[in-house]
Amino acid sequence: MCKGLSHLPSSCLEKAKGMRVKLSHLAEKQEWALRHRAQEEKNFLDLESLLNSKMGQQAFRWFLRSEFSEENLEFWLACEDYRMSAQTQLGAKALSIYGQFINSEAPKEVNLDSETKGDLTSMIEEPSPDTFEKAQQCIYSLMAKDSFPRFLRSTHCQEALKAL
Repeated sequence: MCKGLSHLPSSCLEKAKGMRVKLSHLAEKQEWALRHRAQEEKNFLDLESLLNSKMGQQAFRWFLRSEFSEENLEFWLACEDYRMSAQTQLGAKALSIYGQFINSEAPKEVNLDSETKGDLTSMIEEPSPDTFEKAQQCIYSLMAKDSFPRFLRSTHCQEALKAL
């Protein structure tokens, strides 16, 4: 007949309790990891969610780098930073963004229509938090319609999902 746990030495009982605690922690970790992975996979469903995910942003950056269009993401991120900046920093940041991405001789020139570029050239004198809003939206649309669908089919996306 079974005598229960009372016949076992107390050291065995302590070890068993410790193992039970460790197993419950592992189960919680696994459950959290599965929920987290599901959330990260959802982050790859649309561009906005992807850009709000650090891992998604990095995978998308690697992909854009392979397509020689990383400047689009860099410009979009610079505009996000600009929008959140204090009023006292807008002038310097606006000039930096213009010099890096907008100017026709910019090292990372983004593909904007001449009207948008012209508007930016006139607005750069007195920058406001929404100075780059139209240009940022143009680049976002370009990434959403062009780069993002290719990214979803790419090995970069598949590798990022495997890493989750």
